[in-house]
Amino acid sequence: MKLTEMVKVLDAELDIASFAAVDIALNGLQVGSHEKEVKKVALAVDASLATFKAAASWGADAIMVHHGLFWGQPLALTGAHHDRVKFLMDNDIALYAAHLPLDAHPTLGNNACIARKLGIDRPVPFGLYKGVRIGFKGILATPVEADEIAARLGYDESTGLKILTFGPRKIRSIGIVSGGAADDVHDALADGLDAFLTGEALHQVYHDCMENGITMICGGHYATETLGVQAVGHFLAEGYGVDASFIAIPTGL
Repeated sequence: MKLTEMVKVLDAELDIASFAAVDIALNGLQVGSHEKEVKKVALAVDASLATFKAAASWGADAIMVHHGLFWGQPLALTGAHHDRVKFLMDNDIALYAAHLPLDAHPTLGNNACIARKLGIDRPVPFGLYKGVRIGFKGILATPVEADEIAARLGYDESTGLKILTFGPRKIRSIGIVSGGAADDVHDALADGLDAFLTGEALHQVYHDCMENGITMICGGHYATETLGVQAVGHFLAEGYGVDASFIAIPTGL
């Protein structure tokens, strides 16, 4: 497929336009010629030089990431930023990014994928950010302990797992917002949930969790945001016949 078609498909599926006034990130095509032919798409969490080099070794025509290169401010093409863009251009690799649109998507999003992996039936939008709900909440089919939830999702010490076990021993209701969303534990408290799952912990919410009796599971920012890009890869492969491959560059954070 042409890059212009891939961009059109992803922009529509991820509803990129709806997040223009909400997300500080530049969502959509960040680097690339629209007429480029795309046969191989690499999926990754971060737009790093390590990601780009791995994608080039695999022969990728395009890379789709969750964390792109542009974040709401003009950046001179110098230093590491220059090297990243130059590598993409020298190797004729396009870069597409989807930040909040990929968190919020009801089937392909990070949070929807986590909910599905936990067996939550009919997850409900949750976690308000600038008027948009980017996470999901729901009820587990069988109440389980926080350690079991982490194990199901592959979170452990190597991914940066931290668990604040201040809620019920057996968790039934849970809110999910991947990445750096520890403050959203207050939404979980307001909704009376047993637990809240995110990527990174914040010192300032520790006592809020303890005093209000809620468990917070922090699986690691990177680890909680790997499922969405992989889901997009399956979507492109199954629907449009491209070869898709996930590139893992874990940070342990």
